Amino acid sequence: MNCPFCGHPDSRVLDSRPSDEGSVIRRRRECPGCKRRFTTYERAQVEPLLVIKRSGRKETFDPNKLLRGLSLAAQKRPIDPEVLQEFAFGFEDTVKEMEITSEEIGLRSLAFLKNLDPVAYIRFASVYREFDSLENFIEEVRKLDRKPGRRKAARVEEEDELDLADEAKLGTV
Repeated sequence: MNCPFCGHPDSRVLDSRPSDEGSVIRRRRECPGCKRRFTTYERAQVEPLLVIKRSGRKETFDPNKLLRGLSLAAQKRPIDPEVLQEFAFGFEDTVKEMEITSEEIGLRSLAFLKNLDPVAYIRFASVYREFDSLENFIEEVRKLDRKPGRRKAARVEEEDELDLADEAKLGTV
């Protein structure tokens, strides 16, 4: 550690103690050159979560960006904004790897909204899945609205395959 006063390339540690509930180490140091004392703080640097975009470009995960998307989908819905904020800002803690695809973020967000509010789910899905026709909207609403006992056998198998594909992408199957 260089001395901040004279620039000497070394210093001697006189005292070390934990600070901020153990998340920081406070070190009291003395410069052998000018004999002045100073304090340094050592913190762990956590590597940020990287998002792999569809184009292949990587960027740092931004919970505010996720929150904006969720908030737009939940606009004018009876959803507590704190629930959305908890999901967005707690999202990074649920990811075990150092990188995640934007597709997986979208799938996890869809699963979260599907359990929270069907209208917010459809709104988010329309942007995420890039609905380009009214039929896409109608089909997605039908998937939400169907009761398992009323579906036709062929359609059930087809939808289950689609649901399994989404779940496989999430790693929940």
